[in-house]
Amino acid sequence: MGTIGVIQFPGVNCEVETARSIRGLGYRAEVVRWNRSEGLLDRYAGFILPGGFSYQDRVRAGVIAAREPIVETLSEAAERGMPILGICNGAQILVEAGLVPGKTNRVEAALAPNLNGVRTGYSCQWVWLRADGSNTFLANTLADGAVIPIPMAHAEGRFVSSDPARFDEFSKRGQIPLRYCEADGTIATEWPSLPNGALQAAAAVSNPAGNVVAMMPHPERAAYLHQVPDWVPVWGSRKRSLAAGDPTGLFEAGPGAKILEAFCLAVEGGVQ
Repeated sequence: MGTIGVIQFPGVNCEVETARSIRGLGYRAEVVRWNRSEGLLDRYAGFILPGGFSYQDRVRAGVIAAREPIVETLSEAAERGMPILGICNGAQILVEAGLVPGKTNRVEAALAPNLNGVRTGYSCQWVWLRADGSNTFLANTLADGAVIPIPMAHAEGRFVSSDPARFDEFSKRGQIPLRYCEADGTIATEWPSLPNGALQAAAAVSNPAGNVVAMMPHPERAAYLHQVPDWVPVWGSRKRSLAAGDPTGLFEAGPGAKILEAFCLAVEGGVQ
């Protein structure tokens, strides 16, 4: 079983809970500082870029971290087929580095400020995600059409392109593995189900090979059942019943664990 490297850029703040959630699934994870690029491809079998505010999101989110030498190492890892997952700020870094959508190794998309018709700026809420047919590692645990609740928290999470038709192409190629949706799985078209106005309701975008995924919602914040609010259908009612009978059950896997486990299974399976 390979070890997963969780990259800690200056200003990120989710590396500890991300690594803890990976370990809770029975896999190995280590927090890796951004200035350690030597030997990473030999030491680790996959990488996660966690959420936070790398370099205080100066200029725009993720753009400074995307210029760090370690990202060149991640680019090589991507070319080798190693699994890479960027979460929130990590997703912004992958997009700014051109690793996602990744067809030309140039920046082909952006994560723009939220646009929902109600307010702008930072937004923190629970949303529903639907798995759409893709060739990404997410298919390891999420069947096409599966719906899960998950929290999001960002100010610049709107997947866009200067040519919106590019997202039609990404969709046809299976590069939009997760979309914002209603609780019944209907693709979201407006706020609050579509929290940021992303094209194609994209909550995640991958590279063509499917081994690099950039997603805005936070799976590590829903990795355990006790993290799920009581009002969330199915998951919340299950949480209440366990709390009344067996509180230790609150540490069972939550909906976000499905995404993290999918990544871990890809790491365990080796290069795609």
